[in-house]
Amino acid sequence: MSVNLSQVKSDFLRVMIERGFVHQISDLEGLDALFNEQIVTAYIGFDPTASSLHAGSLIQIMMLHWLQKTGHRPITLMGGGTGMVGDPSFKDEARKLMTPDQINANVEAIKKSFSAYISYDDSPNGAVMANNAEWLLKLNYLEFLRDVGAHFSVNRMLAFDSVKQRLEREQSLSFLEFNYMILQAYDFVELNKRFDCRLQMGGSDQWGNIINGIDLGHRLDAPQLYALTTPLLTTSSGAKMGKSASGAVWLNPDLLSPYDFWQYWRNTEDADVERFLKLYTTMPLDEVAKLAALEGAEQNEAKKILATEITALLHRRDEAEKAQETARKTFEEGAISADLPTVQLSAADLNDLGILSALVTAGLATSNSEARRHIKGGAVKVNDVAFSNERGTIGPDDLTGEGVVKISLGKKKHVLLKVS
Repeated sequence: MSVNLSQVKSDFLRVMIERGFVHQISDLEGLDALFNEQIVTAYIGFDPTASSLHAGSLIQIMMLHWLQKTGHRPITLMGGGTGMVGDPSFKDEARKLMTPDQINANVEAIKKSFSAYISYDDSPNGAVMANNAEWLLKLNYLEFLRDVGAHFSVNRMLAFDSVKQRLEREQSLSFLEFNYMILQAYDFVELNKRFDCRLQMGGSDQWGNIINGIDLGHRLDAPQLYALTTPLLTTSSGAKMGKSASGAVWLNPDLLSPYDFWQYWRNTEDADVERFLKLYTTMPLDEVAKLAALEGAEQNEAKKILATEITALLHRRDEAEKAQETARKTFEEGAISADLPTVQLSAADLNDLGILSALVTAGLATSNSEARRHIKGGAVKVNDVAFSNERGTIGPDDLTGEGVVKISLGKKKHVLLKVS
């Protein structure tokens, strides 16, 4: 979205535009005026499809962080109700339906990540945690069809890209999923009634759903509502954000250690460093520009700063610095750090453990066949010594003085096998 920044007066929208968060805004002039007139309440919805969000959600969470930092009030809306239906947006197939107990457990687990970025309190711009199950589970179906469903055109809903892509692939789109668009629009109006929420934010794939909410607000006599969406992000090589070779980059530390989280960002592609510094850290833009200007080997220092700043926001500064120091000892000194990811094994498990099984157990391969490919490619080391025998084993004799076996894949992935 091309915008003349000199015409933007509000701090929040200036930050969003300068740092690259904005893809579309429904009414820039009107929203800018609103931000200058009052404390604005805005929300982003999160589906509780797992017990943790992953790095792909960080762009949305950072928007809420900046919203509060510039004096406005964020709402984190958990889809406890819509999670029982499923969002069809750009998915190849319907999501598996979860039980209410699964949804509630995921909601509770996800809450922990938000508190690292925003403050939930009773101040004028204190964040609000809401769950659409509070109102959606109480709806009377016939009244809802009459009062809300009557305002939606099926013809228009079929024209949305999220629906068209599924239909063009001749993939099933269930009535349950079709209802999701109506429910999300209703959420916006309901949040306006409860919290005077005027703005919904989300990824660009949510644009049609958000506009539905604005239109529904018009028809139900709500004040003017607004939409702001972010670009759908991929890395420069086209990889999806929040995914790594070994799986999702989870935000909860019980699913992914701060060290592994740090490593994910340390491995950022050269072309993405400046963009990620703007989006995922709070560093001043003049400092970002200096780091972005570094070239060659010096750019590795920029990547370390990127990884440390992002990790510090989520896991605290001390954990980020510990992760950086662990990496330094491991890569620069060849040392074995106790802070490396560790897998506990029994003495019996380590007795003649096949190297293929060891790689899978360590999480460095998802299958024996993948582990075999790594060995044939010369990427595997045991205690920093190349390991080329795919039928080989490791055992008690391989334990170091620290009582661990260090398994490495390439130069940057290391796991300790420790006998408990």
